[in-house]
Amino acid sequence: MPRILITGAAGFLGSHLCDRFVREGYEVIGMDNLITGDLRNLEHLFPLRQFTFHHKDVSNFVHVSGPLDYILHFASPASPIDYLRIPIQTLKVGSLGTHNCLGLAKAKGARILVASTSEVYGDPAVHPQTEEYWGNVNPVGPRGVYDEAKRFQEAMTMAYHTYHGLQTRIVRIFNTYGPRMRLNDGRVLPAFIGQALRGEDLTVFGTGNQTRSFCYVDDLVEGIWRLLHSDYPYPVNIGNPDEITILQFAEEIIKLTGTTQRIVFEPLPKDDPTQRQPDITKARKILGWEPKVSRAAGLKITYAAFQALPKDVLYKQEHRDFEGYVRK
Repeated sequence: MPRILITGAAGFLGSHLCDRFVREGYEVIGMDNLITGDLRNLEHLFPLRQFTFHHKDVSNFVHVSGPLDYILHFASPASPIDYLRIPIQTLKVGSLGTHNCLGLAKAKGARILVASTSEVYGDPAVHPQTEEYWGNVNPVGPRGVYDEAKRFQEAMTMAYHTYHGLQTRIVRIFNTYGPRMRLNDGRVLPAFIGQALRGEDLTVFGTGNQTRSFCYVDDLVEGIWRLLHSDYPYPVNIGNPDEITILQFAEEIIKLTGTTQRIVFEPLPKDDPTQRQPDITKARKILGWEPKVSRAAGLKITYAAFQALPKDVLYKQEHRDFEGYVRK
């Protein structure tokens, strides 16, 4: 039974990856400091002998006993509401956390895949974004703590690959959605659905003409699975190129939820990308991958998951003390 360490295991993406690798017959070691993760995302795996969980911050020294075949490094705040509140921790997990995971991979002779992001392209001047585009990032802007942490992560990973011969993989993840997203994490999809469920007006920032491309989580996990088991060490975009404006997306959510609320407009946050669409040519050619789940189908599943949340979660505000915070 191959063994895999998944950092950020209690998060939205990490928990879905744990599910996939458990189903594939792997022994899965989940690791998370629970600052933004939630153990409820993993509680269905705790009875299984092939799954174990470590409550640990990978920005500190990381050790796993016994052999290790693979590492998926997904530990990081991933939404603006988080990385704007905990900027230092965000930078540390992208730098120190990545360094620790790469060192562990080297010590164990394991293959490592790190989770990068479309945010490395910043507010792109090239559209759609290919892996060869170097990006347009403001390193001292409010989003820089996340963008530059991921750019450093990629550079560190490639250094370990070229200098140490480590087997490395880099996935650049575009906007992903699905069950287990935090309803109040600040990202546009849960924000719209949460507002609709609470009977609030839907807030669109700017004119709403900025675009995003939404990929359903099962499609993303399949792309990551294929990339991990490929021979390609360089960054690969994984996302759905079906581009839509934020205003059009708000109208889709209104239609899906049946809300009678209005769309209201607020000023656009600083450095918010105006366009976001992945070029997935490499994923198609190298991995034989492309998304299968339509936005309409994925949104129905996601909306049903949000509808099932208890009222206290629906109305909970994300005001938390992040120092030493552990969700009970």
